[in-house]
Amino acid sequence: MVNAFGALTRQLTTRRLAQNSGFVNRGLEEFFEKGQRLPEKMDPTGRAWAASELRQKSWEDLQKLWYVILKERNVLASQAEECRRLSVPSQFFSNKARIIKCKKSMARIKTVLNERQIAWKKSQEEALEQAKEQSKKVAASKKPSAPKPSAKAAAKDTKVSASETTVPA
Repeated sequence: MVNAFGALTRQLTTRRLAQNSGFVNRGLEEFFEKGQRLPEKMDPTGRAWAASELRQKSWEDLQKLWYVILKERNVLASQAEECRRLSVPSQFFSNKARIIKCKKSMARIKTVLNERQIAWKKSQEEALEQAKEQSKKVAASKKPSAPKPSAKAAAKDTKVSASETTVPA
């Protein structure tokens, strides 16, 4: 049993999974732009994501975007650490604007996800209330009530026939 488990775990190593999935493991190169410790020139960057743009994205897209931005922040943190280690003056190499854009985008993703969570909880509460109201209506319609006598039956009971009237002696 143990040997079978060991053979199974050897088959599921990350290296084999990486080979089968097309994933390329590049090691520490992932933490540097273009494989360089410090880029030679500053590439122009875009703007931070707007919350209105993020609201149109699906859950999966937001999750992917979160990890792309997280990777960008790691790259920027690696570059900042390299600058500190190599004593590069901040005026020559500063990514503060990019770091701020990443932080804003991540905060906006959190905001959008929080809005969705609040809306989901509210819809769940409303659905629960509607279900309770519906069950009350069903329970009220199933309650047996005393049968009401019809008008003919009520009139028949009130008529006194001549044979029922007797004169006491």
